[in-house]
Amino acid sequence: MFVGLAIAIIGGFFLSLQNIFNSKVNEQTGSWSATTLILGMGFLASFLIGLILEGERMFMLDNMKSWYWFSGIIGVGVVSCLVRSIKLLGPTYAISIVLTSQLCFALLFDSLGWLGLEKMPFTFQQLLGVLVIIGGIIVFKLGGKELVSEKC
Repeated sequence: MFVGLAIAIIGGFFLSLQNIFNSKVNEQTGSWSATTLILGMGFLASFLIGLILEGERMFMLDNMKSWYWFSGIIGVGVVSCLVRSIKLLGPTYAISIVLTSQLCFALLFDSLGWLGLEKMPFTFQQLLGVLVIIGGIIVFKLGGKELVSEKC
């Protein structure tokens, strides 16, 4: 469990770092150029690392379901939405919303057993956890602003 936790934390670091880089690329090029450059560089890096670490096994895709091939197309949506939302909302606010949305949809997919996932029971604790996160985003966004200013 510790290794999984450490890897998830490192993944969060990489995601935050990537989003900063992505927004800087977007400032210089534009949304679709940024998406193309980001995913193109990602393809090159993952292809070379895959060849080094997996060799020929990397090309053994016989048992993969055909609809899994759309993952790369979904990646275009991920990068383009992240780049645009960061530009419009700022990095911290945009990422907090994206991560909360990701958690909500993962919970939905798990609870309904969609996309080949094992169906997991939906619990009140899960709902409460998501609501606490959403509440945190609201507090974060409204923090520093006066909700009501009354002068007596």
